[in-house]
Amino acid sequence: MEELFKALSEPNRLRILSLLLEDEMCVCEIEACLSLTQSNISRHLNSLKNCGILENYKKAQWVYYRTSERFKSENSELWQYLVRMLKKLPSYQIDCEECKKFKGKDLCNCKNN
Repeated sequence: MEELFKALSEPNRLRILSLLLEDEMCVCEIEACLSLTQSNISRHLNSLKNCGILENYKKAQWVYYRTSERFKSENSELWQYLVRMLKKLPSYQIDCEECKKFKGKDLCNCKNN
């Protein structure tokens, strides 16, 4: 449990999680939406994955992340709380707007493979 709450205590991890509420995303898409470096994003994604909130899969050389269905079912009350509170983050609307700009654009050719 300690690892879970440590992961949730970092603002950029909350921003990442808020982007993944609706759909999975490639690392390059998350990077573009949040204007963070790839290494920074990867570190945060690994933390969220290691505590079970996120899961990932590879498609060619690209890695996609999504919220873990197992985490959501095993922690349903916490998940409901997170969904409600993530949408109240000051950065939520801005990040969603940035994400809309990149939606449909093939940032790193990850959609064609």
